Parts: sequence; C-alpha cells; structure tokens
Amino acid sequence: MRKKVLAGNWKMNLNSKQSLALYADISAALSSNKEFDFIVFPPFLHLKELIDSRGFIEIGAQNFHPELNGAFTGEVSVSQIKDIGIQYALIGHSERRTLFKESNSFLKQKVDAAIQHQIRVVFCCGEPLEVRENQDPVMYVTNQLKESLFHLNSEQLKTCMIAYEPIWAIGTGKVATEEQISQMHTAIRNELKSKYGQQIANEISILYGGSCKPSNAKAVFSCENVDGGLIGGASLEPTSFVELSECF
Repeated sequence: MRKKVLAGNWKMNLNSKQSLALYADISAALSSNKEFDFIVFPPFLHLKELIDSRGFIEIGAQNFHPELNGAFTGEVSVSQIKDIGIQYALIGHSERRTLFKESNSFLKQKVDAAIQHQIRVVFCCGEPLEVRENQDPVMYVTNQLKESLFHLNSEQLKTCMIAYEPIWAIGTGKVATEEQISQMHTAIRNELKSKYGQQIANEISILYGGSCKPSNAKAVFSCENVDGGLIGGASLEPTSFVELSECF
C-alpha cells in the first residue's frame, strides 16, 4: 500500500549554511517512519553537500534538463543530478509551467529522462484560475497526465508520485475547499484506475500542492485520496514542517 509523503520545496531560498541547518533541524525533530517518505527539494547549489550529509530524509532536485549534455547554457542535466546521488525530482511544477513555459511534450521528455536514470518522479499537475472558473478543471488536469505521464508502463509509473497544485489557490488569497481537493484527487485516482487498473492506482501517492500549513493541514490531509503534501513556504521553518507531519 502507498505511503504517506511529506515533501518540502525550498524553491530559490536559503544559502548553504541555512540549508544545512534546516535539514539538520528537521532531521533531529522527525524520526524515521516506515509509513512515511520525507523528501526535501533544495536549490541546485546545495544538493551535493546535503547529499553528503543525507539521513532518512531524501534529497530531490527541483528541476533538470532532459538531455545528458550539450549546449544548454545555465542548465543542469539529468545525468549530472544522477551523478551526485539524486533519487527524486520534481517535474511539471506550476512555476516551471507558467514562468518558464514548459509544455506537456517537454515535460514528457523530462519524465522519460528521469525514468531512464532511475530517478523517482514527483509529477505536478494543476489548473490556473481561468480554467477553474470557465472550463472543466478535471479534464484539464487529466490531460496533463495523459500527455506527459501516462505513456509509462505500470512498473515505471510505480516509481512516480503525483502532486496536485491548484494554481489558482496558491498565493492568490483564494482557498481550495475540502470538497474541491477531494474531487480532484479522486478524479486523478480514477484516471489511474482506468489506465492502469485498481492495484496500480492504489499504489500511487497523490500529494496536495496548494497552500498547506499547520493551520489547515489536518483538514487537507483528511480529504479523500490525499496521501500527503508538497509544501512550499511552511517547509522553510522546521517547526512548521514537523507540525505538518503530525497532521495525518
């Protein structure tokens, strides 16, 4: 059966000393638990030194380029993150989609590159406000999955997680209701069942990647088909991150 997952996306925050201190503080406050996967996604600059001091909390990359090498100035390749020991990577995060215009087809390339290099994927999907208000959000999100993730076979998919990010509810003052969260997570689970069967669908963790903090986490994590969280701001404060782990 699938595990509960608490993942922290540190985004473009923290210097080297702060990253090491945050990882150490979280590790000291949490304890290894076979029912949980704990993962943090630090900035590129700090990955190697965190890998060198890694404990039970896994280290993931926020991004990578799918090519092994080449003339891609400023990029970091999938082979380079694999070389330093990275075992998890975010793909399709809303900021990569919206700010850096990463398309479903490009994200498919990244998924394939990660699978080829035995890197576990946390695949992000979610709809913007105009889709939530004027279109079919479930169809929009399931299309992201079909175009970038659902070409994988069953064994490959079992190395992936899915994170639902309601883009319209992140930093906008709008809040996704428990009903909306449950509806989307259940729709994703049903798509998994339709494509891969009930057994595989039951093995895939689906995380909530909206605005989640200790004050609302218990309600969010209690929603149907929510297996954990992909946490932004609250993962930068060790007390908050630990409190989130206690909300399941």
